[in-house]
Amino acid sequence: MTPLRAGIIAAIVTLVADQASKLWLLNGFDLARRGVVKVTPFFDLVLAWNIGISFGWLQNDSQSAQIALMAVKAVAVIALAIWMARSQTRLATVALGLIIGGAIGNGIDRFAYGAVVDFALFHVEIGGNTYNWYVFNLADVAIVAGVAALLYDSFLGVPAVKAP
Repeated sequence: MTPLRAGIIAAIVTLVADQASKLWLLNGFDLARRGVVKVTPFFDLVLAWNIGISFGWLQNDSQSAQIALMAVKAVAVIALAIWMARSQTRLATVALGLIIGGAIGNGIDRFAYGAVVDFALFHVEIGGNTYNWYVFNLADVAIVAGVAALLYDSFLGVPAVKAP
């Protein structure tokens, strides 16, 4: 299998897993009606609509802001796809596929719902205080894993082709 094919498969698997999980949690499991669902002592399912960008930054629900975010995301996906097509290492290509699949998955949410569907919440209780991480989804996990793999490939692996 060529590196490009592996990257494309990573993008498709990421996109399908992300959208399937969100559709099931919204429609099948009905997370909106259930509210917070405790899965483990440190992990909950909770529905959050993220109208901003990463980690909820730049929260703005105006239509023009949403269109601008979609345009930036589209340009980023195109640039990443060009980088992926030029990449020579399997790790970098799969990493870029993960990032592309996650970006498209969150872009579909933004287009369909006007916000990104987030649902996973890790937390820890220390000394009676609860500390929460950001609410996230599978697309976010893929994007973070892809960035980590790119960093590994850039610093420790065979050097990845640089972004166009």
